[in-house]
Amino acid sequence: MDHEQTLKDEIKARYGQAALQAQKQERRSCCGTGTVLQAGQLDPITGNLYSDHEAATLPHDAVAASLGCGNPTALAQIASGETVLDLGSGGGIDVLLSAQRVGPTGKVYGLDMTDEMLALARTNQAKAGVTNVEFLKGDIEHIPLPDNSVDLIISNCVINLSPDKDLVLAEAFRVLKPGGRLAVSDIVVRGEIPEEIRRNIELWAGCVAGALEEQEYVAKLDRAGFERVSIEPTRVYTAADARELFEGTGFDLEAIAPAVDGKFMSGFVRATKPEGSLTACCSTTCCS
Repeated sequence: MDHEQTLKDEIKARYGQAALQAQKQERRSCCGTGTVLQAGQLDPITGNLYSDHEAATLPHDAVAASLGCGNPTALAQIASGETVLDLGSGGGIDVLLSAQRVGPTGKVYGLDMTDEMLALARTNQAKAGVTNVEFLKGDIEHIPLPDNSVDLIISNCVINLSPDKDLVLAEAFRVLKPGGRLAVSDIVVRGEIPEEIRRNIELWAGCVAGALEEQEYVAKLDRAGFERVSIEPTRVYTAADARELFEGTGFDLEAIAPAVDGKFMSGFVRATKPEGSLTACCSTTCCS
C-alpha cells in the first residue's frame, strides 16, 4: 500500500470514529490522540469557532462533529442564488450554514470521502429540513462535479490533510466558474517546524503535519491559476496550545512546544479564478 493511501485510510478511520462519537453526544479532539473532550473542555483548534446563534440554528450532531479550524461561512461572501461546494464537509455544519445564505434559489454541495460522516450529514440535513443541499461521496483530489459549475468553494481544515494539494487546487480551479472564489479555512505554517512532526501519520490525520508553509501555499494557488491570493491569520497557536495538540503522541512536549510556538496558525485563504478563464474537461469525474 502506498504512502498516500495509508494517509487516506488513517484519516477515514479517524473521522469515521469522530462521526460515531458525535452521535453519542461526545466531542472529539481534532489533533494529537483525538481523545474525547470532557464537558466544558475546548480543543485549542476547534473550540469557539461558531457563535451561539449559529449553533442554535443547527442540529446538535452537526456542531458536535465539527473538526474544523475556522468558520469559513462567517468570512466568505455568500450571495443568494449561488452554488457553493464544501470540500470535506464532515457532519455538514458549514454546508447547512451556507444553505441558509444561498436561499431556496441556491445550491450547496458537500463532498466527503467518509461513509460515517456522509450518513451523519444526511441525517443532520433531514433534521434541519434543508432541501437545497446535496452530499456527495468522493475525494477532494477528484471532485465529481462539472467544469465551471460552482460560484464558491469553502473548506474547513481539510485541504492540508491531502497528500496531493496541487491536485486539490487544480480541481478547485476546474470546477469554479470564471470569477468564482475559493474561501477556505486551513492550518498554515509560518517558518520551519521539526521534521518529525511532518513524518507522523497520526498528526496528518489530526490536521497539523500536513500544513503548508504560508508562502508555499500562496505559490501553489498561483501555479493553479488563481489570482488575488491572500491568507489572513485567524488564530495563532502558542506553546501551551502545542502541549495540548501533541499530548499522547510520544513527543517530548517540553522540547516540541517551544519549537512550534507561533509557527502554526489557522488562516483564512482567499483566491479568485480569473474572469474569462474557462476550463475544459480534464478528468473522468468532471462530466459525471
